[in-house]
Amino acid sequence: MNTPSRRPGAEGSDHATIRIGALVPLSRPGWVEAGRHLLAGLELAVGEVNATGGIHGTPLDLIVRDTAADPQRAAAAMDDLAGLGVAAVAGEYHSVVARAAATRADALGVPFLCSSAVLDALTDTPTGWVARLCPAQSHGWRLYADHLLTAGHRRIAVATEPSVYWASGVRVLRERLSPHGGTVTELDARALDPTALCDELVSHRATALLLLVGFPEPAVPIVKAVRHDQRLAEIMIGAPAGQPEFTEWHRSLGDDGAAIPFLRYLPQHLGPTGARVRTALRERLAEPPSFVAFEGYDTIAVLADTLRAHGPDRARIAASWSGLAVEGTRGRIRFSRTPGINVWQWVWPPVQVVDRDPAHPDRFRVLAAT
Repeated sequence: MNTPSRRPGAEGSDHATIRIGALVPLSRPGWVEAGRHLLAGLELAVGEVNATGGIHGTPLDLIVRDTAADPQRAAAAMDDLAGLGVAAVAGEYHSVVARAAATRADALGVPFLCSSAVLDALTDTPTGWVARLCPAQSHGWRLYADHLLTAGHRRIAVATEPSVYWASGVRVLRERLSPHGGTVTELDARALDPTALCDELVSHRATALLLLVGFPEPAVPIVKAVRHDQRLAEIMIGAPAGQPEFTEWHRSLGDDGAAIPFLRYLPQHLGPTGARVRTALRERLAEPPSFVAFEGYDTIAVLADTLRAHGPDRARIAASWSGLAVEGTRGRIRFSRTPGINVWQWVWPPVQVVDRDPAHPDRFRVLAAT
């Protein structure tokens, strides 16, 4: 299906459309594969809306901006899109980037539906202009911490890099593990090369190493070093942020990338809508769709619903978050106010702890689920 979306730099002057902005990481240092999946979901849903008559006869026009994982670039893109008259902005994958976009959207009075960025503090103060589809980091990472405890892990090491997102994750893990006697030791992935990091794991007698670092560097060399260090044969490697979800992980690590639990936001069984969309996404991507692709699709499904009911007026769209009830690919989507979260939040999408099956690394095993 051909989708009338506008890629970066491909502007036009057609105003007989309802414009939706899209923020997506499509170049490095952004996670390009995640951006590609997110955009596939956004574009598929826009194409389906337009194929069935658009919004009361008016087609949607998706105007895409590449954030490249740069918060300043995302804020500038929000200004640009606001000036182009978009009714709302959708998307983004990286939490720190989405935070910059959400802050700017609030200042500009532009509705922003965040697809796939989990940082709890998406804005510093409560706002009615921003809503979020994916679960907050504290929700998903608590489930991950519970999985660690159930698996018998109490001495946890984290290889980490400086980031508000990673620091928030460490805090969630500590808060959940400490009452059960768990400890979390931080290892600076910038200061330690993979061999030195392995030495630290042995010294701390860690039973689990969590990768709170970028991909492919330094995640890939760390995994390879740990997997081939005989002293660490029994250690579990984990990646709560979801790096193993994507095929690039499997291509980079092969069998070494299996049995590494991560979080993903899918139900154990898709309903009819989800199954149909999965087939269409697989055709579009030429590979199995990640949960991020479903998030992209659901973002447009929500915006299309509110546009049908309230038109393209920005204030009316933002005022509609609390009254929405949309059948998405992963369940019925409703937004509410949640303690500690300053934006409108879907409470809660399905969450799974999953890994790649060592016997078939191209397949996934569900280890825990909400």
